[in-house]
Amino acid sequence: MTKRPSLTPIIEALPSTVPFVGPEAQQRTSGRAFRARIGANESSYGPSPKVIARMEEVAKDMWMYCDPDNYDLRVALAAHLGIGKDNVVIGEGIDGLLSLAVRMFVSPGDAVVTSLGAYPTFNFHVAGVGGRLVTVPYENDRESLDGLLEAVKRENAPLVYLSNPDNPMGTWWETDELIRFMDALPETTMLILDEAYGETAPAAALPPVDVNRLNLLRMRTFSKAYGLAGIRCGYAFADEEVIANVEKIRNHYGVSRMAQIAGLEALADQDYLATVVAKVAAARDRISAIARDNGLTPIPSATNFVTIDCGRDADFAMKVMQDMLAREVFIRKPMVPVLNRCIRVSVGLDHEIDIFGEELPRALAAARGN
Repeated sequence: MTKRPSLTPIIEALPSTVPFVGPEAQQRTSGRAFRARIGANESSYGPSPKVIARMEEVAKDMWMYCDPDNYDLRVALAAHLGIGKDNVVIGEGIDGLLSLAVRMFVSPGDAVVTSLGAYPTFNFHVAGVGGRLVTVPYENDRESLDGLLEAVKRENAPLVYLSNPDNPMGTWWETDELIRFMDALPETTMLILDEAYGETAPAAALPPVDVNRLNLLRMRTFSKAYGLAGIRCGYAFADEEVIANVEKIRNHYGVSRMAQIAGLEALADQDYLATVVAKVAAARDRISAIARDNGLTPIPSATNFVTIDCGRDADFAMKVMQDMLAREVFIRKPMVPVLNRCIRVSVGLDHEIDIFGEELPRALAAARGN
């Protein structure tokens, strides 16, 4: 056979790329395992012991399909948030929910506004439906609320994306500024507010839950502070009609039975969550201290990572990251101009941070040519 079925023009035109090169792929290439896995913003502390015990208990039941309604988890999240269950939808992590939101609001050629250097998976989904990405540079290492607003109005954009706290810089806006931004948005523009790091943020960074804003779709996850990145379970909450429209197109069997049960158990153990949040804060302080001891500048963070200004240009920061990878320390870095002067280090276990502290001065020396 010499012919093959035709792709859609949108897919035909896309490059064959993925947003991330995972640590597994890097280990396969190098043939060596990382000694410190502190680059993917996971929680090395793992889930609550109660979650692990429950998952072990129900493993024998995985021959059954999941509940396609995600009913128990939706009810529990609704109670946790103080809203109705019909204001909540469950998805395969925030990544899966972003895909649904883009499909709902973006037609081919529509402008979609985000920050230059913000979470790249969102851009990946926009490209997949033929949207036209409009990016706004960061200001002082924070996403520019005024810049995003100006771009939305200029482009008549149906969708704008904002993460708070932010990835990859770890910075955040507080409630008063966020509400000012929301109030100024056109009613016809949907705001995706990605709060993946909400549990590690100060309370002032999380606006009160308000499902009466018809153009606000907030997303959270069990991947970060809850320590369940591997099960792919996130949720969104909004006005009932918005959620009903998500329900039209979501993969109803996409969130496994194990993920639903683990999420439910994790949500119930808020005491464990509090201990993890405290450990994250302490580890951020350790990473920041190591950076300062090496003459670098840590950027204040409300997430489970610290972005570190290497004090020179992008080439220098890239050399530092690559040398750390060669030393079997998995870290990442922002890749767009201005932000690319930095490296990004996820919170890890004590021994992983010890390794980071030992290897960073050697990587800096190598990058400087010493």
